[in-house]
Amino acid sequence: MSRQWIRFPLREGECSRQAHCDLPQGTYEREMGREGFFGPTAHLHHKHPPTGWIDWEGPLRPHAFNFNNIPSERDCPLAAPLTLHNADVKLRVWRTHGAMRHLVRNADGDELLFVHEGSGHFYCDFGHLQYRDGDYLLIPRGTAWRIEASTPSYFLLIENTDGAYQLPDKGLLGPQAIFDLAVLEHPHIDDAFKAQQDENTWQIRIKRRGQISTVTYPYNPLDVVGWHGDNTVVRLNWRDIRPLISHRYHLPPSVHTTFVANGFVICTFTPRPVESDPGALKVPFFHNNDDYDEVLFYHRGNFFSRDNIEQGMVTLHPCGFPHGPHPKALKKSQEDPATFIDEVAVMIDTRRALEVADAAGAVDVAEYVNSWRAPGL
Repeated sequence: MSRQWIRFPLREGECSRQAHCDLPQGTYEREMGREGFFGPTAHLHHKHPPTGWIDWEGPLRPHAFNFNNIPSERDCPLAAPLTLHNADVKLRVWRTHGAMRHLVRNADGDELLFVHEGSGHFYCDFGHLQYRDGDYLLIPRGTAWRIEASTPSYFLLIENTDGAYQLPDKGLLGPQAIFDLAVLEHPHIDDAFKAQQDENTWQIRIKRRGQISTVTYPYNPLDVVGWHGDNTVVRLNWRDIRPLISHRYHLPPSVHTTFVANGFVICTFTPRPVESDPGALKVPFFHNNDDYDEVLFYHRGNFFSRDNIEQGMVTLHPCGFPHGPHPKALKKSQEDPATFIDEVAVMIDTRRALEVADAAGAVDVAEYVNSWRAPGL
């Protein structure tokens, strides 16, 4: 049976003609939205900032985690510490250097590696790729692979445990919008790939149902001489993403969607101009994302809507309460707005509630909940 939302836009009291533009003097707009910015919305205008709390009790609080402080140096990505997770997605962090002397294969889900730091070589069933900071490496379930790091490397691992990663529907924008599929790179059976094929003993560590099995071969199993098809590893760098922008309207985070999975989406925020229309909001709007938990991994740049956030930190805003720009960022946007946003961040929005694993809990910044307080409170 087909269904549709009950949607009938109404107006009441003192409100703006359009969302995020020309707000009534002295008010703070809050968006109540469904389905992660894709469903029905209401925009309420408040006398006070919707994040103006002075105390907080209970588990539903915003978190900031300093993932830089998680001991994550491992020789095997399957042993990387778990940080946040639910039934659809598992987030891990992994640092490594040098060359892996074994292969890994994830039979539990597709892997998406975001390269936060470092560079090197990626070898897999399909061939060889070089990687650098800012790359996404999308690895289909069942692929055998290993890393040879040329410089110390730090990865955010995003495991999709239900289905395959897909691309968002770009609709009226056309297939070349945001990034052209022509920029996606695949592994090659090149000289480097052929050179690593040998007759020495190699192991593949396979993860299935969270358990590791080790299979030993008397040769390197990465011995493919050719392949064809469309189920393969692909690489995308944030530098090849050309973000959607509007000079008259602050677009919602959903326009920055990069990958779609069952139960979550991944967005990439990249450097972009600030809205120039005098009536448009210049920072993210206060909002309730009442169906999704929001995670942001801060990769590089100046995180214009957040205070005291550095590269490699992560924020978690569970659904159920309003959040938005910090007071100093909001004030600056009104008094001396910037003209360009120089930041790169990865956002994971999850339909199911996320659990905080011990590794993340140990680096939780307890005072983050108070960072929305106005100065002097």
